[in-house]
Amino acid sequence: MNKKEKEVTIYDIAKKLNISASTVSRGLNNDVTVKKETQKKVQSVAKQMGYRLNSLASNLRSKKSNTIGVIVPRLNSNFMADVIAGIEKVVNEGGYNLIISQSLETMEKEIINTETMFNNRVDGLLVSTTYNTNNIDHFEALIKKGVPVIFFDRVFDHTEWPTIRIDNFKAAYDATSHLIKQGSKNLFHISGNQTTNVYTDRFKGFKQALIDHHIIFDEANLLVTDLSTGSGEDVANYMLALPKLPDGVFSANDQCAVSCMQSLQKAGIKIPKDIAFVGFNNDTITKVIEPNLSTIDYKGSEMGEVAARVLINHLNGTDIKPAHSIILRSELLIRESSLRN
Repeated sequence: MNKKEKEVTIYDIAKKLNISASTVSRGLNNDVTVKKETQKKVQSVAKQMGYRLNSLASNLRSKKSNTIGVIVPRLNSNFMADVIAGIEKVVNEGGYNLIISQSLETMEKEIINTETMFNNRVDGLLVSTTYNTNNIDHFEALIKKGVPVIFFDRVFDHTEWPTIRIDNFKAAYDATSHLIKQGSKNLFHISGNQTTNVYTDRFKGFKQALIDHHIIFDEANLLVTDLSTGSGEDVANYMLALPKLPDGVFSANDQCAVSCMQSLQKAGIKIPKDIAFVGFNNDTITKVIEPNLSTIDYKGSEMGEVAARVLINHLNGTDIKPAHSIILRSELLIRESSLRN
């Protein structure tokens, strides 16, 4: 068994360079009282000797970890990958480190992740909540310590910090209105957990579009699901068993919409002739399915950049107005799945 190598200290570096340990410490931290040439020499020798900064001790002294935490439902989504890329860009430019964790769409895991972030003394936290998160009590320990907790995409409103989102009501209204303009009169909505405002707002937008176009909403034309691929198949079977087949579907996400479309096509339903479809998120799969899926597009990278910038500006001394949402733009992308005219 290999013997564990002794940890290199600033005293070892000082001895090698024949300078004081305090000069080494200041040189490693780019202190302006140390000449640039000396700083470079200290950092070069530290690297050669395998010196590791004792960030824990440093953090305790400064009461700052220089770290920002991110909790997302899943990492294996194109949208979240874009969000994290946007966050990382701004965080790196701001000189902060990033800790990323995924809640795997369970509130229990989200609570564990939040405790980990708290124990790692993150300076701030960016969160997109899980499908079934129904309260934000687990973030209170951070908020009480003055650690900013900023929600994005799937958000919870709270009095301390702003949220970053799109106008889900308007996006859903536009999607549904488009289906109606394309001739749909018996419209169906595939929704998500109604305790999550993302999905309640999309449902409200759907209903309002029906009201404004004088179409009566049929309760049988709403299914609340987990919006998974499996749910898409279940929704298709449900629709096929209805007394009257819907002629337009607005789905709260693309994954479920695509799965539902495929199942209906296997049953001989023609899209968009028999049923027109609009999804939500502009996932890559929307351009793979035939016909290509109409969808709501909003930029994950933009959302990530805005959320990170708001947080870092606050950490750098800029006041954030509490309880204000930052609403980002979204756009209806019209493709073959909804075009009849």
